[in-house]
Amino acid sequence: MSTDSPGGDVPVVIVGAGIAGLTCAVYLKQAGIRAIVLEAADGVGGRVRTDFIDGFRLDRGFQILLTAYPEAQRLLNYSALELRTFRSGAFIRERNNWLTLVNPLQEPSSIIQTLTSPVGTFGDKLRIAELMRRTQSLGLDELFQQTPTTTLAFLQDFGFSDRIIERFFRPFFGGVFLEDALTTSSNFFEFCFRMFFTGDAAIPARGIGAIADQLASRLSPNQIRLNTPAKQLSGNSVQLSNGETITAETLVLAVDSAQAATLLGTPTPTEQAFNHTTCTYFAASTAPKTPEQKLLLLNTHRSSAVHNVAIISDVAPEYAPVGQSLISVSTQGLERFNETELVKQIRLELTGWFGDDVQQWRHLRTYHIPHALPAYPPELAGLDAIRKPLRLAENLYQCGDQLTYPSLNAAMKTGREVAELIIGGA
Repeated sequence: MSTDSPGGDVPVVIVGAGIAGLTCAVYLKQAGIRAIVLEAADGVGGRVRTDFIDGFRLDRGFQILLTAYPEAQRLLNYSALELRTFRSGAFIRERNNWLTLVNPLQEPSSIIQTLTSPVGTFGDKLRIAELMRRTQSLGLDELFQQTPTTTLAFLQDFGFSDRIIERFFRPFFGGVFLEDALTTSSNFFEFCFRMFFTGDAAIPARGIGAIADQLASRLSPNQIRLNTPAKQLSGNSVQLSNGETITAETLVLAVDSAQAATLLGTPTPTEQAFNHTTCTYFAASTAPKTPEQKLLLLNTHRSSAVHNVAIISDVAPEYAPVGQSLISVSTQGLERFNETELVKQIRLELTGWFGDDVQQWRHLRTYHIPHALPAYPPELAGLDAIRKPLRLAENLYQCGDQLTYPSLNAAMKTGREVAELIIGGA
Protein backbone atom coordinates (compact mmCIF):
# COMPACT_ATOMS: atom_id res chain seq x y z
CA MET A 1 0.00 0.00 0.00
CA SER A 2 1.26 3.49 -0.81
CA THR A 3 0.29 6.45 1.34
CA ASP A 4 0.23 9.85 -0.36
CA SER A 5 -1.13 13.23 0.60
CA PRO A 6 -4.37 14.29 -1.19
CA GLY A 7 -2.47 16.59 -3.54
CA GLY A 8 0.32 14.14 -4.40
CA ASP A 9 3.43 13.08 -2.54
CA VAL A 10 3.99 13.87 1.13
CA PRO A 11 6.33 16.90 1.10
CA VAL A 12 8.73 15.58 3.76
CA VAL A 13 8.99 12.31 5.66
CA ILE A 14 11.27 12.28 8.70
CA VAL A 15 12.34 8.88 10.03
CA GLY A 16 12.85 9.19 13.77
CA ALA A 17 11.04 11.29 16.39
CA GLY A 18 14.08 12.00 18.53
CA ILE A 19 15.17 15.55 19.29
CA ALA A 20 16.79 16.04 15.85
CA GLY A 21 13.76 14.80 13.93
CA LEU A 22 11.26 16.76 16.03
CA THR A 23 13.36 19.92 15.74
CA CYS A 24 13.49 19.55 11.97
CA ALA A 25 9.71 19.05 11.78
CA VAL A 26 9.01 22.10 13.98
CA TYR A 27 11.15 24.42 11.86
CA LEU A 28 9.57 23.04 8.68
CA LYS A 29 6.09 23.66 10.04
CA GLN A 30 7.03 27.22 10.94
CA ALA A 31 7.97 27.67 7.27
CA GLY A 32 4.67 26.18 6.10
CA ILE A 33 6.12 22.84 4.95
CA ARG A 34 4.27 19.71 6.03
CA ALA A 35 6.28 16.80 7.36
CA ILE A 36 5.28 13.37 8.63
CA VAL A 37 7.47 11.92 11.39
CA LEU A 38 7.75 8.14 11.61
CA GLU A 39 8.80 6.66 14.96
CA ALA A 40 9.42 2.99 15.68
CA ALA A 41 8.87 3.35 19.44
CA ASP A 42 5.67 4.05 21.34
CA GLY A 43 6.65 7.62 22.21
CA VAL A 44 8.68 10.55 21.00
CA GLY A 45 12.11 11.62 22.23
CA GLY A 46 14.49 8.84 21.22
CA ARG A 47 17.10 8.81 24.00
CA VAL A 48 15.37 11.78 25.66
CA ARG A 49 12.44 10.02 27.32
CA THR A 50 10.93 9.69 30.78
CA ASP A 51 8.98 6.72 32.16
CA PHE A 52 6.35 7.09 34.91
CA ILE A 53 6.66 4.11 37.29
CA ASP A 54 4.98 3.76 40.69
CA GLY A 55 4.60 7.53 40.91
CA PHE A 56 8.27 8.21 40.04
CA ARG A 57 9.58 9.92 36.91
CA LEU A 58 12.53 7.93 35.57
CA ASP A 59 14.59 9.44 32.79
CA ARG A 60 16.10 6.85 30.49
CA GLY A 61 19.59 7.42 31.77
CA PHE A 62 20.67 10.35 33.93
CA GLN A 63 20.34 13.43 31.74
CA ILE A 64 20.42 17.18 32.19
CA LEU A 65 19.66 20.22 30.07
CA LEU A 66 22.42 22.81 29.95
CA THR A 67 20.44 26.04 29.77
CA ALA A 68 23.29 27.85 27.99
CA TYR A 69 22.85 25.62 24.91
CA PRO A 70 22.22 28.17 22.12
CA GLU A 71 19.94 25.87 20.12
CA ALA A 72 17.83 25.09 23.18
CA GLN A 73 17.54 28.80 23.97
CA ARG A 74 16.46 29.42 20.41
CA LEU A 75 13.66 26.86 20.30
CA LEU A 76 12.55 25.75 23.77
CA ASN A 77 10.21 27.53 26.16
CA TYR A 78 12.18 27.22 29.40
CA SER A 79 9.41 28.68 31.52
CA ALA A 80 6.94 26.03 30.37
CA LEU A 81 9.46 23.28 31.18
CA GLU A 82 9.54 24.43 34.83
CA LEU A 83 13.26 23.80 35.08
CA ARG A 84 14.79 22.68 38.37
CA THR A 85 18.52 23.36 38.67
CA PHE A 86 21.49 21.63 40.22
CA ARG A 87 24.06 23.70 42.05
CA SER A 88 27.18 24.34 39.98
CA GLY A 89 29.96 22.14 41.28
CA ALA A 90 30.32 18.67 42.77
CA PHE A 91 30.43 16.76 46.05
CA ILE A 92 33.26 14.26 45.64
CA ARG A 93 33.83 10.93 47.38
CA GLU A 94 37.59 10.36 47.80
CA ARG A 95 38.08 7.04 49.58
CA ASN A 96 36.15 7.62 52.84
CA ASN A 97 36.23 11.41 52.71
CA TRP A 98 34.01 14.02 51.09
CA LEU A 99 35.39 16.98 49.14
CA THR A 100 33.42 19.96 47.87
CA LEU A 101 34.00 22.08 44.78
CA VAL A 102 31.48 24.87 44.13
CA ASN A 103 31.38 27.50 41.39
CA PRO A 104 32.00 30.82 43.21
CA LEU A 105 30.52 32.78 40.30
CA GLN A 106 27.12 31.32 41.17
CA GLU A 107 27.71 31.15 44.93
CA PRO A 108 30.01 34.06 45.87
CA SER A 109 29.93 33.10 49.55
CA SER A 110 31.76 29.88 48.67
CA ILE A 111 34.90 31.54 47.29
CA ILE A 112 37.03 30.85 50.40
CA GLN A 113 35.79 27.26 50.57
CA THR A 114 36.58 26.81 46.89
CA LEU A 115 40.06 28.32 47.07
CA THR A 116 40.99 26.14 50.05
CA SER A 117 39.34 22.95 48.80
CA PRO A 118 41.75 19.98 48.67
CA VAL A 119 40.18 18.93 45.37
CA GLY A 120 43.09 20.68 43.67
CA THR A 121 45.99 23.03 44.27
CA PHE A 122 45.66 26.80 44.55
CA GLY A 123 47.21 26.97 41.09
CA ASP A 124 44.48 24.66 39.79
CA LYS A 125 41.82 27.11 40.99
CA LEU A 126 43.56 29.93 39.12
CA ARG A 127 43.74 27.76 36.01
CA ILE A 128 39.99 27.07 36.24
CA ALA A 129 39.43 30.84 36.18
CA GLU A 130 41.76 31.12 33.19
CA LEU A 131 39.95 28.29 31.42
CA MET A 132 36.65 30.07 32.02
CA ARG A 133 38.09 33.25 30.48
CA ARG A 134 39.54 31.34 27.52
CA THR A 135 36.38 29.43 26.64
CA GLN A 136 34.23 32.57 26.81
CA SER A 137 36.63 34.66 24.71
CA LEU A 138 36.13 32.44 21.65
CA GLY A 139 33.00 32.10 19.56
CA LEU A 140 31.40 28.66 19.57
CA ASP A 141 32.47 28.04 15.99
CA GLU A 142 36.01 29.07 16.94
CA LEU A 143 36.02 26.55 19.79
CA PHE A 144 35.31 23.73 17.36
CA GLN A 145 37.74 25.02 14.72
CA GLN A 146 40.72 24.56 17.01
CA THR A 147 43.07 21.64 16.38
CA PRO A 148 41.87 19.09 18.90
CA THR A 149 43.66 16.70 21.18
CA THR A 150 42.20 14.44 23.86
CA THR A 151 40.60 16.08 26.88
CA LEU A 152 43.19 14.45 29.15
CA ALA A 153 46.11 15.80 27.09
CA PHE A 154 44.50 19.24 27.00
CA LEU A 155 44.14 19.35 30.78
CA GLN A 156 47.72 18.22 31.29
CA ASP A 157 49.05 20.75 28.78
CA PHE A 158 47.01 23.49 30.43
CA GLY A 159 48.93 22.80 33.63
CA PHE A 160 46.29 21.14 35.79
CA SER A 161 47.67 18.86 38.48
CA ASP A 162 47.05 15.12 38.56
CA ARG A 163 45.15 15.74 41.80
CA ILE A 164 42.38 17.85 40.26
CA ILE A 165 42.25 15.73 37.12
CA GLU A 166 41.66 12.57 39.17
CA ARG A 167 39.41 14.16 41.79
CA PHE A 168 37.26 16.39 39.59
CA PHE A 169 37.78 16.41 35.83
CA ARG A 170 37.86 12.64 35.29
CA PRO A 171 34.80 11.77 37.41
CA PHE A 172 32.80 14.85 36.35
CA PHE A 173 33.51 14.99 32.63
CA GLY A 174 33.89 11.24 32.42
CA GLY A 175 30.23 11.24 33.43
CA VAL A 176 29.40 13.83 30.78
CA PHE A 177 31.26 11.99 28.00
CA LEU A 178 30.40 8.51 29.31
CA GLU A 179 34.05 7.48 29.12
CA ASP A 180 36.62 7.77 31.91
CA ALA A 181 39.80 7.77 29.83
CA LEU A 182 38.97 11.34 28.73
CA THR A 183 39.79 10.50 25.11
CA THR A 184 36.93 12.75 23.98
CA SER A 185 37.97 15.70 21.80
CA SER A 186 39.33 18.70 23.71
CA ASN A 187 37.29 21.23 21.75
CA PHE A 188 34.10 19.48 22.83
CA PHE A 189 35.40 19.56 26.41
CA GLU A 190 35.91 23.33 26.13
CA PHE A 191 32.38 23.71 24.74
CA CYS A 192 30.91 21.70 27.64
CA PHE A 193 33.01 23.57 30.20
CA ARG A 194 31.69 26.86 28.87
CA MET A 195 28.08 25.62 28.91
CA PHE A 196 28.36 24.45 32.53
CA PHE A 197 29.87 27.70 33.79
CA THR A 198 27.72 30.16 31.84
CA GLY A 199 24.35 28.54 32.48
CA ASP A 200 22.57 26.05 34.69
CA ALA A 201 22.43 22.27 34.69
CA ALA A 202 18.70 21.64 34.90
CA ILE A 203 15.97 19.03 34.61
CA PRO A 204 12.34 19.74 33.72
CA ALA A 205 9.90 19.21 36.57
CA ARG A 206 8.04 16.56 34.54
CA GLY A 207 11.19 14.74 33.45
CA ILE A 208 13.70 15.13 30.64
CA GLY A 209 11.09 13.76 28.23
CA ALA A 210 9.18 17.02 28.63
CA ILE A 211 11.65 18.54 26.16
CA ALA A 212 10.58 16.16 23.40
CA ASP A 213 6.93 16.49 24.43
CA GLN A 214 7.14 20.28 24.09
CA LEU A 215 8.52 19.98 20.56
CA ALA A 216 5.91 17.37 19.60
CA SER A 217 3.12 19.60 20.93
CA ARG A 218 4.02 22.18 18.28
CA LEU A 219 3.16 19.71 15.52
CA SER A 220 -0.27 18.59 14.42
CA PRO A 221 -1.32 15.25 15.95
CA ASN A 222 -1.47 13.61 12.51
CA GLN A 223 2.14 14.55 11.79
CA ILE A 224 3.60 11.92 14.14
CA ARG A 225 3.09 8.20 13.60
CA LEU A 226 4.25 6.08 16.54
CA ASN A 227 4.89 2.32 16.49
CA THR A 228 5.84 2.70 12.83
CA PRO A 229 9.30 1.23 12.23
CA ALA A 230 10.93 1.86 8.88
CA LYS A 231 12.54 -1.13 7.17
CA GLN A 232 14.33 0.30 4.14
CA LEU A 233 14.73 3.38 1.98
CA SER A 234 14.32 3.12 -1.76
CA GLY A 235 14.57 6.25 -3.85
CA ASN A 236 11.91 8.65 -2.59
CA SER A 237 10.08 5.97 -0.63
CA VAL A 238 10.19 4.54 2.87
CA GLN A 239 9.25 0.90 3.21
CA LEU A 240 7.73 0.16 6.62
CA SER A 241 7.96 -3.08 8.56
CA ASN A 242 4.21 -3.60 8.18
CA GLY A 243 4.54 -3.69 4.37
CA GLU A 244 3.32 -0.15 3.78
CA THR A 245 5.26 2.22 1.54
CA ILE A 246 5.24 6.00 1.94
CA THR A 247 6.45 8.19 -0.91
CA ALA A 248 7.79 11.66 -0.21
CA GLU A 249 9.31 14.56 -2.09
CA THR A 250 12.10 14.67 0.54
CA LEU A 251 13.33 12.12 3.08
CA VAL A 252 15.17 12.92 6.33
CA LEU A 253 16.98 10.30 8.39
CA ALA A 254 16.88 11.37 12.04
CA VAL A 255 18.14 8.16 13.62
CA ASP A 256 21.48 7.10 15.07
CA SER A 257 24.30 5.83 12.89
CA ALA A 258 23.47 2.15 13.51
CA GLN A 259 19.83 2.56 12.45
CA ALA A 260 20.83 4.74 9.50
CA ALA A 261 23.23 2.04 8.28
CA THR A 262 20.42 -0.53 8.41
CA LEU A 263 18.05 1.67 6.40
CA LEU A 264 20.67 2.67 3.84
CA GLY A 265 22.22 -0.78 3.52
CA THR A 266 25.68 0.51 4.48
CA PRO A 267 28.20 -1.09 6.89
CA THR A 268 27.07 -1.10 10.50
CA PRO A 269 29.27 1.01 12.81
CA THR A 270 31.28 -0.84 15.43
CA GLU A 271 30.43 -0.70 19.12
CA GLN A 272 33.46 1.57 19.54
CA ALA A 273 31.43 4.24 17.73
CA PHE A 274 29.29 4.61 20.84
CA ASN A 275 29.79 5.35 24.54
CA HIS A 276 27.46 3.49 26.84
CA THR A 277 26.11 3.87 30.34
CA THR A 278 23.89 2.16 32.89
CA CYS A 279 21.51 4.06 35.16
CA THR A 280 19.95 2.47 38.25
CA TYR A 281 17.11 4.09 40.17
CA PHE A 282 16.19 3.56 43.82
CA ALA A 283 13.29 4.80 45.93
CA ALA A 284 13.85 5.69 49.57
CA SER A 285 11.54 6.83 52.37
CA THR A 286 14.14 9.43 53.37
CA ALA A 287 16.82 11.07 51.25
CA PRO A 288 20.47 10.23 51.95
CA LYS A 289 21.97 12.78 54.32
CA THR A 290 24.88 14.73 52.87
CA PRO A 291 26.45 18.01 54.02
CA GLU A 292 25.81 19.46 50.56
CA GLN A 293 22.47 19.32 48.74
CA LYS A 294 21.63 19.66 45.04
CA LEU A 295 25.19 18.82 44.00
CA LEU A 296 26.11 15.90 41.80
CA LEU A 297 27.97 13.24 43.84
CA LEU A 298 31.12 11.93 42.17
CA ASN A 299 33.20 8.87 42.99
CA THR A 300 36.93 9.14 42.24
CA HIS A 301 37.25 5.34 42.41
CA ARG A 302 36.18 4.70 38.82
CA SER A 303 36.47 0.90 38.95
CA SER A 304 33.53 0.87 41.36
CA ALA A 305 29.93 0.11 40.44
CA VAL A 306 28.99 3.60 41.60
CA HIS A 307 30.40 6.38 39.44
CA ASN A 308 27.99 9.28 39.88
CA VAL A 309 25.00 9.70 42.17
CA ALA A 310 22.19 12.24 41.92
CA ILE A 311 19.52 12.64 44.57
CA ILE A 312 17.03 13.66 41.93
CA SER A 313 14.10 14.48 44.20
CA ASP A 314 16.20 17.02 46.14
CA VAL A 315 16.57 18.97 42.89
CA ALA A 316 13.13 18.25 41.41
CA PRO A 317 10.61 17.06 44.02
CA GLU A 318 8.14 16.38 41.21
CA TYR A 319 10.17 13.30 40.23
CA ALA A 320 8.97 11.40 43.32
CA PRO A 321 5.69 10.95 45.21
CA VAL A 322 5.22 13.03 48.33
CA GLY A 323 7.27 11.59 51.19
CA GLN A 324 9.57 9.60 48.88
CA SER A 325 13.04 10.23 47.49
CA LEU A 326 14.48 9.23 44.13
CA ILE A 327 18.16 8.36 43.78
CA SER A 328 19.93 7.87 40.44
CA VAL A 329 23.19 5.90 40.21
CA SER A 330 25.27 5.97 37.01
CA THR A 331 27.74 3.24 36.05
CA GLN A 332 30.02 3.33 33.02
CA GLY A 333 32.04 0.78 31.12
CA LEU A 334 29.97 -2.34 31.79
CA GLU A 335 31.07 -4.86 29.16
CA ARG A 336 28.82 -7.53 30.62
CA PHE A 337 25.54 -6.39 32.16
CA ASN A 338 23.98 -8.34 35.03
CA GLU A 339 21.25 -6.30 36.70
CA THR A 340 20.97 -8.42 39.85
CA GLU A 341 24.71 -8.33 40.53
CA LEU A 342 24.94 -4.62 39.73
CA VAL A 343 22.14 -3.68 42.13
CA LYS A 344 23.73 -5.82 44.85
CA GLN A 345 27.12 -4.15 44.34
CA ILE A 346 25.62 -0.65 44.31
CA ARG A 347 23.85 -1.33 47.61
CA LEU A 348 27.08 -2.59 49.13
CA GLU A 349 29.10 0.43 48.04
CA LEU A 350 26.49 3.04 48.96
CA THR A 351 26.06 1.49 52.41
CA GLY A 352 29.62 2.64 52.98
CA TRP A 353 28.58 6.14 51.88
CA PHE A 354 25.21 6.55 53.60
CA GLY A 355 24.84 3.76 56.16
CA ASP A 356 22.55 0.77 56.57
CA ASP A 357 19.45 2.67 55.40
CA VAL A 358 20.60 1.92 51.85
CA GLN A 359 19.61 -1.72 52.35
CA GLN A 360 16.00 -0.56 52.65
CA TRP A 361 16.02 1.31 49.36
CA ARG A 362 13.68 -0.14 46.76
CA HIS A 363 15.14 -0.85 43.34
CA LEU A 364 12.84 0.72 40.74
CA ARG A 365 14.51 0.09 37.41
CA THR A 366 17.89 -0.19 35.68
CA TYR A 367 18.46 1.19 32.19
CA HIS A 368 21.41 -0.26 30.29
CA ILE A 369 22.01 1.98 27.26
CA PRO A 370 24.68 0.64 24.87
CA HIS A 371 24.26 3.48 22.33
CA ALA A 372 23.90 6.33 24.81
CA LEU A 373 26.20 8.78 22.99
CA PRO A 374 28.28 8.79 19.82
CA ALA A 375 31.98 8.57 20.63
CA TYR A 376 33.83 11.80 19.77
CA PRO A 377 37.60 11.32 19.70
CA PRO A 378 39.90 14.05 18.28
CA GLU A 379 40.03 12.48 14.83
CA LEU A 380 36.31 13.27 14.42
CA ALA A 381 36.74 16.91 15.44
CA GLY A 382 38.56 20.00 14.22
CA LEU A 383 39.17 21.49 10.81
CA ASP A 384 40.86 18.40 9.38
CA ALA A 385 38.01 16.04 10.23
CA ILE A 386 35.83 14.64 7.47
CA ARG A 387 32.43 16.06 8.37
CA LYS A 388 29.46 13.84 7.70
CA PRO A 389 27.21 15.69 5.24
CA LEU A 390 23.68 16.70 6.10
CA ARG A 391 22.66 16.10 2.50
CA LEU A 392 23.17 12.54 1.23
CA ALA A 393 21.40 12.88 -2.13
CA GLU A 394 19.14 15.29 -3.98
CA ASN A 395 16.11 14.31 -1.95
CA LEU A 396 17.77 12.68 1.08
CA TYR A 397 19.07 14.37 4.26
CA GLN A 398 20.25 13.24 7.67
CA CYS A 399 20.41 14.94 11.08
CA GLY A 400 21.47 13.98 14.60
CA ASP A 401 24.32 14.54 17.03
CA GLN A 402 26.35 11.69 15.49
CA LEU A 403 27.07 14.06 12.59
CA THR A 404 28.77 16.70 14.74
CA TYR A 405 29.33 16.33 18.48
CA PRO A 406 27.38 14.35 21.09
CA SER A 407 24.79 16.57 22.74
CA LEU A 408 21.20 17.71 22.69
CA ASN A 409 22.45 21.03 21.32
CA ALA A 410 24.00 19.30 18.29
CA ALA A 411 20.88 17.23 17.68
CA MET A 412 18.80 20.41 17.60
CA LYS A 413 21.38 22.25 15.51
CA THR A 414 21.51 19.62 12.77
CA GLY A 415 17.71 19.33 12.80
CA ARG A 416 17.43 23.09 12.25
CA GLU A 417 20.12 23.12 9.55
CA VAL A 418 18.45 20.32 7.58
CA ALA A 419 15.13 22.17 7.81
CA GLU A 420 16.83 25.31 6.49
CA LEU A 421 18.31 23.36 3.56
CA ILE A 422 14.87 21.98 2.67
CA ILE A 423 13.23 25.38 3.06
CA GLY A 424 15.92 26.98 0.91
CA GLY A 425 15.29 24.46 -1.86
CA ALA A 426 11.51 24.60 -1.64
